[in-house]
Amino acid sequence: MWVVAPRSIRLSAAFKIITSDPNVKAILVNIFGGIMRCDIIANGIVAAVKETQLRLPLVVRLEGNNVQVARQIIHDSNLNAISCDLRMAEAAEKVVQAAASYNPEIS
Repeated sequence: MWVVAPRSIRLSAAFKIITSDPNVKAILVNIFGGIMRCDIIANGIVAAVKETQLRLPLVVRLEGNNVQVARQIIHDSNLNAISCDLRMAEAAEKVVQAAASYNPEIS
């Protein structure tokens, strides 16, 4: 029998690992939810950001089932997150821009 942790717990663990590196200035989450519904992923991202009190800029690129609902969830969460429907290269540019403007003293 497999026991799978809820998405928010797994995402929280991932955010904690990523943010343990002081050189990280922004995070890009890129998900293609072919089978998995993007709205479930978005709710997990929102919960993980709140749980970890993530201060780094976050760019979220989702594609797949319920992507419009997922983007609305990210938007309505009032998190410091940029939800985009751009190509991967454009999302990467956005995260680079966010990292360049990140000031940990203000966040």
